[in-house]
Amino acid sequence: MSSITELRDTLIVLSPPPDDGSGRAVIDRLDELRVLRNVLDHQIAIHIALLDASGAAARAGSTTRSWLIEMGMPPAVAHRGVRIAGGLASLPKLADCAAEGYLSAECVDAVVRGMALVDKRSATTLSDDDRQVFETELLTQAFSGATPAEIDDHARGMAMRVADADPDTVAAADDASLNTVHTRVTEEGRVAITADVTAVIGEKFLSMIDERSCPRPEPDGADDRRGVGERRADALELLLDQAAIGAAMTQAGAPRTQVLVTIPADGTDPARLPWVGAVSGSTARRLSCDGGVAEIVLDDEGVPLRMGTTKRLFPHHLRQAIIVRDVCCVKCGAPAAHTQVHHIVHWADGGPTDLDNGCLLCQRCHTQVHHHGWHVVMGPDRHPWLIPPVDIDPRRLPRPAYNRRTMRLDDALV
Repeated sequence: MSSITELRDTLIVLSPPPDDGSGRAVIDRLDELRVLRNVLDHQIAIHIALLDASGAAARAGSTTRSWLIEMGMPPAVAHRGVRIAGGLASLPKLADCAAEGYLSAECVDAVVRGMALVDKRSATTLSDDDRQVFETELLTQAFSGATPAEIDDHARGMAMRVADADPDTVAAADDASLNTVHTRVTEEGRVAITADVTAVIGEKFLSMIDERSCPRPEPDGADDRRGVGERRADALELLLDQAAIGAAMTQAGAPRTQVLVTIPADGTDPARLPWVGAVSGSTARRLSCDGGVAEIVLDDEGVPLRMGTTKRLFPHHLRQAIIVRDVCCVKCGAPAAHTQVHHIVHWADGGPTDLDNGCLLCQRCHTQVHHHGWHVVMGPDRHPWLIPPVDIDPRRLPRPAYNRRTMRLDDALV
């Protein structure tokens, strides 16, 4: 402990470097202090791991994180330290780099969180070789100068690749069953809104809000006096008003939000959305079922190779015809105005955009068809039939569309 105390005393009385006017000496000193800080943060993580392994906090009826906070660490720093301490043991390359002071605690934490996400999304336990490959990939990102947020984004892309390798795995970012929106009336009579939604819903929301929340000059020419939060709240009200107008104009279903999807040409990396980043292949396919979709194919240097024009795959007259036939969502009966038109044979697989290859699905049921084992087929009666997943019906017997539920399968074959 005496050596640590001596180091502290040395730093307390550390004199500034001589100034020659270039700032070079100060820059060099800052770099030395940066590396020292990285080394100290790594030592803190090691000692947190030792404290946690001792079980002392648990025996005292507390937690290691609580002890660190009582010691004076901010809660966020204590939480991060415990997370790093728990992850370093299985990431030897990361531990070595952190020990030498090459990486900040924030970047180390991003790699630890990234590997945890990849582990979580993998249907099977990752082999040691696979873990080394993923660890190296994230370390390469860190050493390339990527910020922790950029490392997080790259890790999500890796997790998408792992999840896409297993067709039965639904990534959390795509799992609509986790969606929540909560509202609460406050004591002041205001309404507090919190939400946790899929990447696609989030992308639509962020895109629409951003488009409507740009700062506008005041009448006197001064800069917009509203803060970012107030501008977004105004944009939300505008969006709700516009949605109400759009819903009143047509029962064919209001036009869908335009979404920009970038797709790497080599197919090794996942498709990406501008706001939320990497998305799974199944999400990219579902997006192209309905609405205005602009696809940009990128080469390995990120340069566009081909840009498709925005295309509304089912035009208004086809929507109307499908509404006449299906009446409502073929799975749950939601009103036609709340539905999208789903390609029964996916458009990317050569499915035509015509009456016999489209059916009405609401957003929730559309997600279940793309992610949860439900299938839609066109019957010999030229009406959609639904085939449930095995966990709902082991025999997977076809079911008629919602508006024809009084029918039996035998009726359609007569």
